[in-house]
Formats: sequence, C-alpha cells, structure tokens
Amino acid sequence: MSRPTSLDLPEHTTAHRLETARGSFAVLDAAPARNALARHGTALLVPGFTGSKEDFLDLLAPLSAAGFRVVAIDGRGQHESGGPRDEAAYAQRELAADVTAQGAALAAAGDGGPLHLLGHSLGGHIVRAALLADGAGPWASLTLMSSGPAEIAPDQQVRTQLLIDHLPTMDMETAWRAMRALDADREDPAANPDWLDDFLHRRWVTTAPEQLIATARQLMTEPDRVGELAAVPLPKLVLSGEVDYAWPVPQLDAMAERLGARRVVIKGAEHSPNAENPAETAAALIAFWAGEGAASSK
Repeated sequence: MSRPTSLDLPEHTTAHRLETARGSFAVLDAAPARNALARHGTALLVPGFTGSKEDFLDLLAPLSAAGFRVVAIDGRGQHESGGPRDEAAYAQRELAADVTAQGAALAAAGDGGPLHLLGHSLGGHIVRAALLADGAGPWASLTLMSSGPAEIAPDQQVRTQLLIDHLPTMDMETAWRAMRALDADREDPAANPDWLDDFLHRRWVTTAPEQLIATARQLMTEPDRVGELAAVPLPKLVLSGEVDYAWPVPQLDAMAERLGARRVVIKGAEHSPNAENPAETAAALIAFWAGEGAASSK
C-alpha cells in the first residue's frame, strides 16, 4: 500500500465531495497554483487495492504548481466515500461506470482544458474497463501506474486469497491485525511514524469489506485486455518503479510496447512511485500531460 510522507494538504488543496450522476465521492482537489505559468487542464487520479485518495498527496503540490488541477478520489466503498454492504456493488463494471461519471462531472465543471486519467494498480484495471465500455469519452490521455496487463503475480495471489478466505469471518479490526502480521516478513510496521499507522488503520476499518473482497477477486482473475485497450485512440503512458511485486517489470515493459505507449521507469521506486519517488513521478506526468509524452505516443 502507498504511504504518503505527510497528511497535510498542500496549498490550494481542498477536501470535499465530487457530486456525480452515480453519487458523491470524497476527493482531494488541488487547484492550479496561482503562479503557474499556464493552466494545462485537469487530472483524475484513481487509487488501487486497499488505497485511497491520500496515496497521491505527495504528487499534488508539484502537479498543481505545473498548472494542473488534480483530483484524487476515493472510489465507492473506499475510505471516506462509503458504499453498499453488497459485493455486487463493486463489480468492475460498476466501478468503471463510476469513473465515467466522475469524468463527466469534471468535464462539466472544468475550465475547458484537457482531462487526463490515471489509475494506480487495481485502479488501472478499473480505468481500463471504463475506457473499454465508453471509448475515449472526455479523456485526453491515459496513464497506467504500476498496473499490469492481467491478473497479479502468483505469490501475490496467495496473499490475496488469504484475505478472501478470512475477511468474511472477521471484523475489520481483526482482519487489520491479521494483514499486518502477514506484512511483517516484508516490512517493519514499527518503522512507520504513529500518524501513518493511525491513518492506515483508519483507512482500513472505514473501507467496506465487500469492496475489498470483490476487488481482491478481480485482481486474481483479470483477463488480458491490452489488445482491446490499444485500439482506444488515446495517448498512453505506462509508469512504474524499478521493482514491482504485483506485476513483474518485464511484463509492464511488454504491455507498454503492445499499447504503443510511452514507458517510464521511476528510479528507487517499487509499486508506489507516487509515494516512493514523487518528484520524478510528477516530472514524468507533467511531461506527458503537457504534450511531450502525448506527442511521442501518437
């Protein structure tokens, strides 16, 4: 899971609700900085499995300083958006339809500039499904961040299956302790500052368990739809860290080639370049959204 370096909202950023035809969603909305040289449009950032809008906090200041409005969102059932206690509500087609509605709401309220779409990890599969259902729509570009062509790697399937098996029989607090114990072989929870542990715990217990179960199943069964996505006429960027435990980096390289997409690898980062090297990640996004990356992938 992504770990922001701070929960403080950058200047020009507000927390509010985005009202759409499919309901209300919690967002962090960073306006273009007043001293930005130009206004370049809007970007919608869609988080991944067990994630939330706060995963993108470290990107908001540099992206808004470059002239973008940046809207990071909690999907239905994630953290502060809330959602039904029904797994069917979190079918991929439902989550994809939410993204389409979010894009329509931003386009209607926007300044007429281009509208860019980014999905991180599971969020990449969701935004892909939105584009395949509705075409390019209002979107000017697509970025897939640490999001692969199909199902997650076998070792991650084992961990994810444990969640599917046990979450229906546990309350969210017990499940939190169990998942932290599983993570202990890869990371030291004691290394986190108290504020971060408190946030990660709060986010977990406020996420609908049905959302976690349904999206975990999606991660384990997602088919390869790269060929379909390649036919959607949008500039595309595949961005990842140097190491990825969910989808091996060579898989992401091959996906970018199949998509005809620009490919960027962020130094020193793993599955969450947005938090692990936000400066380099923001620079890559700015170059792509401002046109350099878009031109090279047409």
